[in-house]
Amino acid sequence: MTTRAQTALLLTPAFAMLAFVFAAPLAWFFAQTLILDPDADPLWSQIVSVVTSRSVLQAIVTTNWIALVVTLLVLILGYPIAYYLANRSGLRFTLVIFCIVVPYFTSIIVRTYSWMVLLGTNGLINQALVHLGLVDTPVKLLYNQPAIVIGMTYVLLPYMVLTLYAAMKTIDPTLMRAAKSMGASGPMIFRRIYFPLTLHGVISGALIVFILAIGFFITPALMGGPGDIMIAMLIERSVEITIDWASAAVMALLLLAATLVLYSFYYRLTDIRRLMGA
Repeated sequence: MTTRAQTALLLTPAFAMLAFVFAAPLAWFFAQTLILDPDADPLWSQIVSVVTSRSVLQAIVTTNWIALVVTLLVLILGYPIAYYLANRSGLRFTLVIFCIVVPYFTSIIVRTYSWMVLLGTNGLINQALVHLGLVDTPVKLLYNQPAIVIGMTYVLLPYMVLTLYAAMKTIDPTLMRAAKSMGASGPMIFRRIYFPLTLHGVISGALIVFILAIGFFITPALMGGPGDIMIAMLIERSVEITIDWASAAVMALLLLAATLVLYSFYYRLTDIRRLMGA
């Protein structure tokens, strides 16, 4: 048996399970809702109706804007943390990794509620601001877009940090020492050598975070205001409140298509073997 045949045989159970628990139910749901329903409009008409809806367009704009802001903030915060990890070992490295990974043993709902406690009117942040005399009355830090961005940035930060860390660990440190011995300054070494060598990690982390952000539901639903509706929240409302399964199916189909397109870019632009240090 050839190596390719052995690989295909080993992957068969995983693909079969994926098809059984994910692809088949999803395809059946779309078919029942959009195609096989005798009272349903033609599929193209349903797509046009949903896409031209003002509420859907607003949700798409809000979703992409929040996802872009979160991705940028996660990159700005995650890059120096990953750089620190890539150049440390021992207890310091262990403590930082511990702080990054351990929260993921806790439910995302619990982590979101912890931020709601911190950002609330009587939360720790407002109490500190009032106590220091920086404000006279509590500031509205919750139920708005900044609160959503804070919550999502906190949840998605480890994806960027760990991706960048994996990319940075593949860099040969002798390159930086050689550049420094030739008279290059620190900023020049970073700009001309270090950052270009980590660019594949930046792109990978940004795509991962953005893909996850556009489908986020719990944090925006709990920490956002009435006007901060993201596409996943609109899908949930179409199913639970308005009982419009056709619209929910179309929006879910569009979200799935966008995710697959982004993942195809991720797959093409990212050298997985290089990222993993192979």
